[in-house]
Amino acid sequence: MIFSKELNETLHTCLTTDPRVLVLGEDIADPYGGAFKVTRGLSTAFPDRVRTMPISEGAIAGISAGLALAGYRPIAEIMFGDFLTLVFDQVVNHIAKYQAMYAGQASCPVVVRAPSGGHRGYGPTHSQSLEKHFLGIPHLRVVAASLVHDPRTVFDEFLSQDSPVLYVEHKLLYPQHLTVPENGRVGDLLAAHDASPGMLPTVCLSAVPREECTVTVLAYGYQAMLAAKVIDRLAVEEEIFAELLIPAQLAPMDWAPVERSVGVTGRLVTVEEGSGGWSWGTEAAATISRRLFRELRSPVDVVASEPTVIPSSKAKESRILVGEGQIEAALRAAAA
Repeated sequence: MIFSKELNETLHTCLTTDPRVLVLGEDIADPYGGAFKVTRGLSTAFPDRVRTMPISEGAIAGISAGLALAGYRPIAEIMFGDFLTLVFDQVVNHIAKYQAMYAGQASCPVVVRAPSGGHRGYGPTHSQSLEKHFLGIPHLRVVAASLVHDPRTVFDEFLSQDSPVLYVEHKLLYPQHLTVPENGRVGDLLAAHDASPGMLPTVCLSAVPREECTVTVLAYGYQAMLAAKVIDRLAVEEEIFAELLIPAQLAPMDWAPVERSVGVTGRLVTVEEGSGGWSWGTEAAATISRRLFRELRSPVDVVASEPTVIPSSKAKESRILVGEGQIEAALRAAAA
C-alpha cells in the first residue's frame, strides 16, 4: 500500500481502538485533510477528536502537552518540519521533562508528526531536515518513518509507552509503496530485523549474506530508500556488496545492530539528508569509532547535505541535498 494511505489508516485505527487519542493540527479537517492529505477523512469519522488548530505551532504543542498531562494521547501534526523550531521550547522545557521532573507521577506522551525534507523545490523554509536539533534531548524519542517499517506497528509502540515522540516523515515517502520485509526479503535484497530489547527494530538489507559484505551503510527515511537502490545496483553491476541498516529510532539509538554489522564488514558509511556537521552521522561516527576502534579498517564516512540554505531551484537543490550520486561515491570509496 502507498505509505500516505497506510499512515492514514494507522491514524484511523488509533482513533478507533483508543478513545484517548486525539489528532490536532493546521488544516487537517475535511475536505482539505492536511497539506499532504494524511488526515483526509479522519475529521468526518471522528469530528470531536480530530481538530483543526490555529496557525500557531506553539499553541498546538502546548495544548497537546496539557491534553497528555490530563490522560489523553494527542497526535499533533506540524504542517512542515521546518516549523518544528516553533515547538522547540515546549518540547525541550516541558513535554520531555515532566515524567522525570515529577518522578514518574506525571507523563506527557505527546506524539509530534512532521513532514520534512527536500527534493521538491519548496525552497529555504519548507525543505529542511531539522531532526538533528532534537537528537540527544533527554526522554524524547526521535523516530523516522521509512518504507520498511510498518507504521501500524510503530504507532502501537508509541501508544503503549509514556515517552513523548517526534515522528519524522520525509515528504517523498508519501507516494511510495511500503516494502515491509516479507519472507526474509525486500525485492531482490535479503532482509532481516535486528533490535535490542525494548527498541524499535533496525531492518538490515543486503544482496548477499553479511559475511560477504565489505561495508555497512547506516541510513534512515528517504535516504534509506535511495541507499537501497544504490546497493542493489552496485551488487548487480559491479559485485560491490554492502549491508544497509535502516533504524526506525534515531534517538535514543540502538547501536547494537550497527556494532554487529560493522564488526563483520569493518567499514561504515552514514547517510542523512540533514546538513553536515554536529549531526546524527557524526554521533554514529564517534560512537562506532570508540566502540569498534580495533575492528575498523577505515575511518567512518559521514554523508550529509551541504551546510547552507536550500534553494528553490531544483537543479541547485539537487547539488546541495544528498542524492544517489553522493551515496554511490561514498560506497565506492569505502569498498576500494
